[in-house]
Amino acid sequence: MRIARSLLAACVLALAVATPASASTPVARKLSFTCPFPLIGLQKLDVEIKAAFDVPAAPGGTFTTADLAVAVTVPDKSTRGLALVGAASIEGTASAGVTLANGPLTLPLSLPLTVAKTAVPPSGPFTTNASGSVPPVRLPNAGKTTLTIGNFSTRLTPKKADGSYTGLGSFTSDCTLDPGQDPVLLSFDLGSTAAHDYGVTGSTTLKALGATAPLAGAFAVPAFSPAFDRTRAEFKAFGFVPGTADLQFGPDGPQAGELGDGGFVAHAKLALAVPQVTLFGLPVADAGCRASAPIPVDLRTGPGFAVATGGPVTGTYTIPPLTGCGAFTAYLSSLVQGPGNTFALTLTAR
Repeated sequence: MRIARSLLAACVLALAVATPASASTPVARKLSFTCPFPLIGLQKLDVEIKAAFDVPAAPGGTFTTADLAVAVTVPDKSTRGLALVGAASIEGTASAGVTLANGPLTLPLSLPLTVAKTAVPPSGPFTTNASGSVPPVRLPNAGKTTLTIGNFSTRLTPKKADGSYTGLGSFTSDCTLDPGQDPVLLSFDLGSTAAHDYGVTGSTTLKALGATAPLAGAFAVPAFSPAFDRTRAEFKAFGFVPGTADLQFGPDGPQAGELGDGGFVAHAKLALAVPQVTLFGLPVADAGCRASAPIPVDLRTGPGFAVATGGPVTGTYTIPPLTGCGAFTAYLSSLVQGPGNTFALTLTAR
């Protein structure tokens, strides 16, 4: 019963043990857990986890687990407790929660296990076995990668020799990792692609304004950090009133992205300042005019892009309402806010 619980924990551990040693590396590890049993209270169980792991050599690869087997040793006191209610066998399922951290990515995982039907002796310790399949996990980012054990839950059913239920029925219980054992079951640095620095040329189109502004700047991979120079869009309000809007796009906090087969997707989060707006050549915005919220945009490489040399990158974004523009904030915001704005860039390695 509680055994299943441990079992589950062990399963999680097995996934975690996957170290970036080499492909198809067999791993065996032992841990102890404390689990509550009906009637007899808390019991300490020893768990042995065995599995084989394939670890990717570079970001974008897949981490897989095979031959996962978990063995839990049930102590004599627990055996006698099961025998007391007439249990001749025990079986069930388990579910474990773990957290995978891969660079900026934090991903909760659930590991299912099936506890095989196991005969319960009248006394003495016995071992129950569990197995399960672990779905492959893609690791998109370079850098430190860890797998940390979390909460576990088991659903166990002891049965009598004739297959009927004992007085315990089916019950759910939880196990906790005993103190002094590291909850980080896996920790390694996933090999990173060499850093690349690009010069940027291109443009951004502002749909609501009906204008296009040239862009220049720099872009770094795998930092995925854009740095655009200040630019100016020329437009005509109402179709005939000449105006200009200065635009300054910059990163808003840490940036993230994913390297793929010869390209990348940068999950940019940009701040937009609009430090100067003119109509008929007269300034109509305060210097603190800016977008009221960060602008998320996925910048994707296109056909012909090569990490070593560069190539096309595009993205579509939405401009939120403006703030801090002074007396004409609402009017200026109506001119520029809205979806369907685009980046059309060319990156050149340098």
